[in-house]
Amino acid sequence: MSKKLVYPALSVLAAAALALTGCAPSDSRSTPSAAATPAVTTPESTAAPAAPGLAVSQPWVKTAESGMTGAFGVIKNTSDTDITVTGASTPAARMVELHETVPGSNGAMQMQAKPGGFVIPAGGELKLEPGANHLMLMGLTGPITAGADVRFTLALAGGGSFEFAAVAKDFSGANENYVEEGGAGMQHGQPTGAAGSATPSAPSPTSK
Repeated sequence: MSKKLVYPALSVLAAAALALTGCAPSDSRSTPSAAATPAVTTPESTAAPAAPGLAVSQPWVKTAESGMTGAFGVIKNTSDTDITVTGASTPAARMVELHETVPGSNGAMQMQAKPGGFVIPAGGELKLEPGANHLMLMGLTGPITAGADVRFTLALAGGGSFEFAAVAKDFSGANENYVEEGGAGMQHGQPTGAAGSATPSAPSPTSK
């Protein structure tokens, strides 16, 4: 009689154990599925920004055999914010300086580095011309002959840059003195270290 009662009791206990197992919370330490793994994002590029809003017109370079020379043209700012040119470079010279031309103590015009660079106002333009603001190429890496294309890269405040090409032209002017710290004067188109004291001629560029 007792044996017949044991089996039903065991069946009830087993069913209850299974029910408790089904209701138990899952182990929080279990490995998440692949679908739950967050996607890996690629970081944005850290390359220097380009120079929106700049355009160049009539760019040219004075021909020279060696030493130094000048580059000229008009750089327009079509954006709604000021843009500052802080430096320049070219494969045609070991160094390029941003220059302004001012009267010297002897009355002759002389070139000097432009403090703070060139600021091109929003919607305005920067005129680079003989006897005024210009790019000065120093330590030419080879002769710059008429008709040659010379490439330039302008460095801008904020890390941007602007590239353009200028054609080389024969020009009898742009003979302003450049006074170095040691007091020696030089002119565009003269070999490095040569002295010069000529008064600038009237601009009259001619191309071949």
